[in-house]
Amino acid sequence: MKKITIVLLLLVSGFSWSQVLVINELEADSPSIDTHEFIELKSETPNFSTDGYILVFFNGSSSGGDSSYFVYDLNGLTTDINGLLVVGSANVTPFPQSLMSENVIQNGPDAVGIYQASINDFPEETVATQTNLIDAMVYGTNDSDATGLLDKLGETLQHNDSGTNANPKSIQRFVDVMGNETFSSATPTPRRENDGSGITITAIAISVTETEIVEGEAFDILFTSDTEITSDINFNISLDNYGFNTSDYTGNTNITILVGETTASTTITIIDDVDDEGDEVLKIRFLDLVEPIIANNGDIEIRVVDNDFTVAAWGTPLEPTYGVVASTQPNGYYNSLDGLADVELRQALQDIIADPSVVRAQTYADVIDILNEADENPKHSNEVWLVYLEVGRAKLDIQTNSLSTGKWNREHTFPRSRGGFDSIEEDEIADGIDVYWTTKADSLRHGNSDAHALRAADGPENSSRNNQFYGEYNGPSETAGKFKGDVARGVFYMAVRYNGLEIVNGFPDGIAGQFGDLATLLEWHRNDPPDDFEMNRNNVVYNWQKNRNPFIDQPDMIEYIWGNRIGEDWEQVLNVNDNTELKVGIFPNPTTGRVYISGLNASADVEVYSIDGKLLKQSQSDEEYIDLDVTSGMYLLKLTSNNQSVIKKVIVD
Repeated sequence: MKKITIVLLLLVSGFSWSQVLVINELEADSPSIDTHEFIELKSETPNFSTDGYILVFFNGSSSGGDSSYFVYDLNGLTTDINGLLVVGSANVTPFPQSLMSENVIQNGPDAVGIYQASINDFPEETVATQTNLIDAMVYGTNDSDATGLLDKLGETLQHNDSGTNANPKSIQRFVDVMGNETFSSATPTPRRENDGSGITITAIAISVTETEIVEGEAFDILFTSDTEITSDINFNISLDNYGFNTSDYTGNTNITILVGETTASTTITIIDDVDDEGDEVLKIRFLDLVEPIIANNGDIEIRVVDNDFTVAAWGTPLEPTYGVVASTQPNGYYNSLDGLADVELRQALQDIIADPSVVRAQTYADVIDILNEADENPKHSNEVWLVYLEVGRAKLDIQTNSLSTGKWNREHTFPRSRGGFDSIEEDEIADGIDVYWTTKADSLRHGNSDAHALRAADGPENSSRNNQFYGEYNGPSETAGKFKGDVARGVFYMAVRYNGLEIVNGFPDGIAGQFGDLATLLEWHRNDPPDDFEMNRNNVVYNWQKNRNPFIDQPDMIEYIWGNRIGEDWEQVLNVNDNTELKVGIFPNPTTGRVYISGLNASADVEVYSIDGKLLKQSQSDEEYIDLDVTSGMYLLKLTSNNQSVIKKVIVD
């Protein structure tokens, strides 16, 4: 009888393990924003190396074509003492042995397969196959069966998790004493056997009360075991993360939980240095836990606020300054435009800013780095300036998932749905300033990552704007609207830079490449002239893209292409500072009566003369603009300040 029992067990074991590695549990939808998703694999033997294996995820939707959308390399990983290996987001508890970003696994109807293959064997949109397939699961959230994936992967059943936000569930594999394999929907059990068997693990959790700490301050880290410790446990932790390392803090990182206890703690003090390193994030993680002791969580982040931020010499758009930031345009950058008008002027301008031998296109991911510099808050170097809300926000608060509240993201002033430029896979790679695409006027897709027309924006406000035309969207009612000229010049730039884009009157509905409202954009441009903030961002973007927004350097040019000087010859001299002692600029020129002054840092005596030298008006002004109150014609405007003076020619329409 004893021999028969042994034989039966061997038969059951052999029946249960027709593969060396199987999908043991899958959580693809927890909660609805998918921040706790994971996949758990199980090996026939514990401590099994998964070198040479990959996970391939397939799209079973009507548009997915039963093809791959994501591949995960299992090289370098090993199952644990229970033969389990969890790959999931950092929010999963106990902590996964290998991390995957949030919101990667689609909810279904889809599939995942284990293959003994290389990731190079499955480029994106590879149709599902049984070649080299080890195990597969077709799953959904109570969706109709993905019959195409079932057939292609040799499966007969689609499994559903039946979970809710309040009661998340995973799809779990069970094997009974006879070796029969079944799947059920149940409360997730990552890193633990679904049926409660196996070697008991002890999980240690990291907890902190602080989520933000300023240089010079201290905080406590508490470590809590889910069971009472039967013998001393000693382990080490790390706080390192990118530039944050052991030179930035003091405190004990070797921790011991004593026998009979369940907790231990340590105090960390952030060193208050004098370096402007920017805000950083420390990341608390275990370094050397030994099974059956495992991490219940990890990668606990705390923001370290640098108190050594810098303040720029120029103002924010709400408190603009002029003439502090000089243009970095090369000598003669716009010289080829002199004497041209209308279509010829526009074409010559495009030849400069879309010159394929000079101009570069960066990726959409690179734009984050560009905006961190170009849209830096002049009052706080660790913040970006939000275009519509007109406030600063920490650079670290870039939106990384579907949660946008309190975050900033990249706003297309010319909406990409209106312009017809979209991302490609390579756009998600931030490869730096020295890696770029060659681009030209017909490279409309590159409009997706053109930083001259992209701004740092509050996430919810960006959504509120959506793809509305300016004039339909006018910004939050409680703000000053000092963004209006900036975004208008970004749109005007796009219309010249790329073929296929056009600015028209009104609000064209569904006409690809057209954007409105021209009259609104002209008004915004005229009433909110370029300031130092905008000149600085023009210089920054030029450093990356090797082209400039000409309507920041030469704001009057807009009148010659879209405004009240169409058809007249452009002469650069009308918009550049005369070579005199008082270094100021005036614009727009020509004007309808109001001119703005850049570079004036004190009050000025204002004198308006007729072209034959007759004094018509005399006053003093400390405003950033002057209302001339004269009839149409050409005039001489004399400005005197701090014993320096300059005379400018002004044309009044």
